[in-house]
Amino acid sequence: MSRQAILPRTAPFADSERASLDAVLGAATPIQRAWLAGFLAGLDAAGGQPAAVPAAPPKAAEPLTILFASESGNSEKLAGDVGKLARKQGFKPKVVDFADLDLATLPKAGKIVAIAATWGEGEPPARAVRAYGELMGDAAPRLDGVAFAVLALGDTSYAEFCAIGKALDARFEALGAKRAAERADLDLDFEKPAADWIKATLKALAPAPADNVVAVDFARAAGAEDEDAEPSREPHVVEVVEHVNLNSSRSDKETIHLALAFEDGAPAYEPGDSLEIYPENDPQLVEEILKAAELEGDEALRKALIAERDITTLSAATIERFVKATGHEEARKLVESGEARAWIEGRQLIDLIETYPAKLTGEHLNAITRPLPPRAYSIASSRKEVGDEVHLTIAAVRYETHGRARSGVTSVHVADRIRDGAKLRVRLKPNRHFRLPQDPATDIIMVGPGTGVAPFRAFVQERRATEAPGRSWLFFGDRQFTHDFLYQLEWQEALEDGSLTKIDVAFSRDQPEKIYVQDRITQNAAELVSWLDGGAHLYVCGDAKNMARDVRAAVVKAYETAKGLSPADAEAQVAALERGHRYQQDVY
Repeated sequence: MSRQAILPRTAPFADSERASLDAVLGAATPIQRAWLAGFLAGLDAAGGQPAAVPAAPPKAAEPLTILFASESGNSEKLAGDVGKLARKQGFKPKVVDFADLDLATLPKAGKIVAIAATWGEGEPPARAVRAYGELMGDAAPRLDGVAFAVLALGDTSYAEFCAIGKALDARFEALGAKRAAERADLDLDFEKPAADWIKATLKALAPAPADNVVAVDFARAAGAEDEDAEPSREPHVVEVVEHVNLNSSRSDKETIHLALAFEDGAPAYEPGDSLEIYPENDPQLVEEILKAAELEGDEALRKALIAERDITTLSAATIERFVKATGHEEARKLVESGEARAWIEGRQLIDLIETYPAKLTGEHLNAITRPLPPRAYSIASSRKEVGDEVHLTIAAVRYETHGRARSGVTSVHVADRIRDGAKLRVRLKPNRHFRLPQDPATDIIMVGPGTGVAPFRAFVQERRATEAPGRSWLFFGDRQFTHDFLYQLEWQEALEDGSLTKIDVAFSRDQPEKIYVQDRITQNAAELVSWLDGGAHLYVCGDAKNMARDVRAAVVKAYETAKGLSPADAEAQVAALERGHRYQQDVY
C-alpha cells in the first residue's frame, strides 16, 4: 500500500527530494516531527532568518553546578571538561571556583559535581580555603534534595591522599545530599580514569527521558568552538640555549637559569603560566634498582625506568602493590601493622627493594611504580621580550636521608645532565589565576623569595615591554646577598629604567638573626597598606608550607598596625582582597 504524500507538489523541492522527505516524515513519530520543527526554527533564528514557532514547547536544559578546588590547575581543567561534555548531553552547566563560591546557592543547585585537589598535608588549595571552611562549619546550609558526585585528585606520596575530596564527599552526604556516583580518588596519572569517571557520572546524573523537545542554544552553538578554544597542551621538543648557575661558586645552593628555544615558535604563554618538563631519572639510581632486583640484563626495562616510571616516590600504596606482586611476608606485616606510613618517611623505591628482597620481574616493577609525571616550573620570561624562548628558574634539590644521598628528579636532571644544545620535552601549563592586572596602570606588589621570584621576572619584563605606567614593588629573599641574589643585575637595571619601582630584600644568613620577606613586609606595613588601599594587586610565589602562610599573616598584621584594626577586621580586609582576586598566590 503506497503512503500518502505529505508535502504538496507546490513545495520548493525537486520530485526526488520531495519523495525522500515524504519517506522520512511519513515514518516519523509526532515527537520526532516536533523536535525537527523546533530544531529548524532555531537554526533559522541563529542565522538571522525569521523563525517559525516550534510545534512543541522545549524542555529546559537540566542545571548542573560544577565546583572545583584547584592549586595547579588540574581540577579546573577537569571541571571545564565536565562542562563541555555536560552541555552536549543536555545539561546547563555552571562552573564555579571554590574561591568564588557562595554557599547559599548550593541548596538550589539540584545537581553538583565537585572536583577537588588536596594540597600539602591534607589541606585545601589556597583559593578554596574560605569556602571549604564555611562548608565544613556549623553554619553550612542543608542540601536535602541535591544530588552530588565528587572526583578527588591527590598524590599517593603524601600521607593524606585525596583528603579534601574525601572530606567533601562525606560532608555533602552529612548535609543531606544524595550521592549519585561513587567518589574516585586519583593519583598523578589521572587523565584516563578521570575521563571515564566523568562520562559515567554524567550518565548517572542525566535527567530521565521525557516525551518533549530539548532546548537547543543555537546562539551559543555558533560560537562554542571559539569559547572552548584553549592553548595547546601538546608536548614540544625544545633546545637548551642557555644553562647558567645563578648562585656563586661559594653558595651551598644551585639555581639554574634555563633558556629554551622553540623551533616552530613558542606557545602562546602569558606571565604567570608554568612550563612542565618531562624529566629522566638518574641512571645511577636505575642501575641500583636493577641490581637490587637482579634484573641488570633487561635493557628494555632499563630504558623504561629511566624515562617512563616514577622510581623515587614511595607510598603506602606502593608497598601494598609490592606485597600483592611478590607476596613478601615481612612487607605484608609492615602494612598490616599500620607502620608503613612511618617507615616510608624519607625512603624511596630502592630502600623497599633492598630491605625486602624478593624475586621481581619487569612486570612487577611496572605494576609497583606509577608513570613518571612532568614537573611544572613558573615561567620566568615574557614573550614580548624574549620572543620564541621560555626561561625557567630551577633550584637543584639534594639531600640525604637514611644514609643515602637523594635528589630531585627534574631539578637534578636539569642541573647535572642537561647542557647547552640538549633537547627537552616540555608542555605549557596555563594559570589564569596568576595574572597581571588588566589595567596596566594598576600597581603591583610581588613577594617571591628564592625561585619564587621567577614569575615576577616575567611580570617586570612584560610591564617594561608594554610601558605599563603602574608602579611595581618586589620583595625578594634568599640566604646570602653575595652568593644568592638571583638576577641581581637585572633588578638593578629594572630600577634604573623604571619597570621596577621599589625592591626590598631579605637575606636570612647575613646577620645573626634570620630575616625573611615577611619581616620586610612588617617593616613596610604603612606603605604596603597604602598601595593596597590605592588598588594595588599583591602576588605571592614560592613555598606554601611556611612562607606563604607567614606572608599572609604579615599582611594581616600590616592592616592591624597601619589602620588600627582589630585582628578580625584586618583578616576581613585581606579576605576581601582574595575574593576580589587582588591577592593571588602561586605556591608549591
